[in-house]
Amino acid sequence: MDARFTAEQEDIRRTVREVLLKRCGPEEVRAALRTEEGYDGGLWTTFADQLGLPGLAVPEAYGGIGCSATELALAGEELGRALAPSPFLATCVVVAPLLLALGTREQRADLLPRLAGGRATAALAVPGPRLGAALGLTGDNHGDWAGGGRAGGVQARRVDGGWRLYGQVDQVLDGHSAELLVVAAHTGGYARSRTLLFTVRAPADGLTRVRQTALDETRPRARLELRDVAAELLGPGEETDDVLQALAGTGDTVAAVLAAEAVGVAGRALERTVAHVRQREQFGRPIGSFQAVKHRLADVYVRVQAARSAAYYAAWATARRAHTVPPGERVGGLALAQALEALRVAAAEGIQLHGGIGFTWEHDAHLSFKRAAGDELLFGPVHRLRSHAADAARLFEDGEVAV
Repeated sequence: MDARFTAEQEDIRRTVREVLLKRCGPEEVRAALRTEEGYDGGLWTTFADQLGLPGLAVPEAYGGIGCSATELALAGEELGRALAPSPFLATCVVVAPLLLALGTREQRADLLPRLAGGRATAALAVPGPRLGAALGLTGDNHGDWAGGGRAGGVQARRVDGGWRLYGQVDQVLDGHSAELLVVAAHTGGYARSRTLLFTVRAPADGLTRVRQTALDETRPRARLELRDVAAELLGPGEETDDVLQALAGTGDTVAAVLAAEAVGVAGRALERTVAHVRQREQFGRPIGSFQAVKHRLADVYVRVQAARSAAYYAAWATARRAHTVPPGERVGGLALAQALEALRVAAAEGIQLHGGIGFTWEHDAHLSFKRAAGDELLFGPVHRLRSHAADAARLFEDGEVAV
C-alpha cells in the first residue's frame, strides 16, 4: 500500500479548502441553515461549475470526473472541517453509486449527468432511523429494516403497467429539497415480500415533504408522505439480492466518507480548542500551560490522528475493492466507529475547555458536538458498528475468539 496521495488528490483537497475558507465561515454556515434548502445553493453551484465536485465519483461518460472513494473522502474531510451544510453526502456519496450499480442504461444516461452537473440533488428514503442498517453498516441488510412486508414503511403496487407508492418515511437526509428521490419500498405482498428501489421526481402528485427539526441542523432531514405517487423501478428487474448488494457496496463508500468528514470536524474542533486554551488565563497564566490540560488535548490529538489513518485506509480499501477479485477488505464500519468516537471526545473536550462560552448556542463548539451526536443517531451507534464488523469477520464464535 502506497500511503501517499497523488498530486491530483492533493489538488482536490487544497481547492475545496480554499473555496470553503472564502465562502463558508461560521456566519455563512448559520445563514445557510436558515434557508429553505438548508444549505447555500450558490456555494453548491460554485462547487459544480468550478470544481466538478458533484460529479467527483461519476464516470466521465455521464459528465463526471471518474474518481474513487479516496477523492470523495478527501473532499468530505474538508467539508467536515467547515461543517458545511451541502447535498454532497446524500447526492454524491449515497444516491449516485446506487444509480450506477442498479440503473438501466437509459436511467443512468438520464439521471447521472444532472447530478454530476449540479443541476439536481438526490436523497435516499428508507423507513425510520435505519439508514445504517439499510447500508449494511450496523447489521445484515437482509433483515426487516424496510418494514418486513407488514404495515409500515412504503408499499409499491403495479397499476396499469406502472408503479405506485404508498406510505411514509421519516428522517430522510436532504429529502425536503432533493429533486430526485430513491425510495425503498415493499412489493409482492406478505407471501412474496421483497424490497426494491424506486425513483420519484419531485415535486410529484401525492408527495408531501415536511422538513423536520433535527439535532444537527447541518444535516437537514424531512418526512415524506406518499399517497398514490407515480414511481419508476430502479433497474431492469426485480431481484432483491441485487438491491441489497448495491446498498451494502454503497455503504462501504458512505462509511469511509463519513469517517473522513468526522475526522475533519474533530480536527477543526481540536484546533479551535488549542487556540482558546493558549489565550484563556487562570491564576495568572494560560490554561494551556497546565499539565492536566496538555494531557487531555494530547489524548484528543492521538484519537484524531488514529481516526484519520483509519478513514484513509477505509477509503483506499473501498477504492481497491472495485478493481480486485476476490473483493478487498470491508473496513468502512470500523473506521466510521473510530472516527465518530474521536469526534465525540474532541467535541466534548472542546466544550469543557472553552468554559461557559462553550455551552452557548452562539459558539461554534456546540455544532461539532451536534454533528457527532447526529451522525451516531443516523448511521450508528458506535457499538453496533463495531459489533456488526466483528460478526462479519466471525471474530467471536461460541463465545471464544476465532483463530
